[in-house]
Amino acid sequence: MTVRKLELNRRSLHGHFSSDLDPVLEIDAGDSVEFDLLDARWYLERPNLDGSGIKFEPRAAALDSGHALCGPVFVRGAKPGMTLAVRVDALTPGAWGWQAAGGWQSEINERLGLTENRGFFIWAIDLAAGLARLPLGAAVPLAPFLGVMGVAPAEAGNHSTSPPRVVGGNLDCRELVVGSTLFIPIKVPGALFSAGDGHAAQGDGESCGTAIECPMKAKLTFTLHDDFELQNPYALTPAGEIAFGLHENLWEATAQALEGMIAILVRRHGVSREEAFALVSAAVDLRVTQIANGVNGVHALLRPGAIRWRDGEK
Repeated sequence: MTVRKLELNRRSLHGHFSSDLDPVLEIDAGDSVEFDLLDARWYLERPNLDGSGIKFEPRAAALDSGHALCGPVFVRGAKPGMTLAVRVDALTPGAWGWQAAGGWQSEINERLGLTENRGFFIWAIDLAAGLARLPLGAAVPLAPFLGVMGVAPAEAGNHSTSPPRVVGGNLDCRELVVGSTLFIPIKVPGALFSAGDGHAAQGDGESCGTAIECPMKAKLTFTLHDDFELQNPYALTPAGEIAFGLHENLWEATAQALEGMIAILVRRHGVSREEAFALVSAAVDLRVTQIANGVNGVHALLRPGAIRWRDGEK
């Protein structure tokens, strides 16, 4: 196994997904890559309380308007129809993070009466204590993950970093911590993987539209699988096994997540769809991954030991 380092520079940074992006690094399956990542808004240092601050420049308005992503990484041997497995080996947040809450038009902000005034908050990240702290006295435990991990879509053109897709992207799933492996369908040769959007901590839903957004150092390991093809991303995490659903309609996203988990149980244990559905209802947790990105996310989580099989049976 080889460990490669992807430096933070103009060539490796971009704010969109596209199969037209030139890869900045080529690796073999089994290799690891160390990423040095900006926060989602491209800040080079801790921002001010009004959200102003020094950002990475120069940026192209049409190509760099989204999250600050690093990549793309070309994985030799990756072909459409295969699956890319991305193991999260290490994540280290920077010394600060930020959040914005309210102050823009969205269905949630309108329902909560928070469209007019925006709160902008700076968190101090204390790695030694394992906490992120606000000046008002509140603190939350650190649980870092990358909001965006994805590969290039098959469709031509430039694609926004905001909505999650079949090929991953802005999943914003808080379970994807160190020790997790995310499985993503490959749609273009080489996969063209990019990552970014470091989160020091986030609750399920990313309710206000932002987590604790922070710069991040990450180490990821890449492997290829050609024995199964995914319809949606899938993950193995310390919290359990995850099937994702992604759709503008939250009910449709829920149905996709359920379908994914039912398919897992049917394939693995040979039960009927009806039996699998009953097991899902008895043992699987449905969680709203995020409601912040236009395309909503729901994930079905099968915790370790939640279903126990008698020896010799299925």
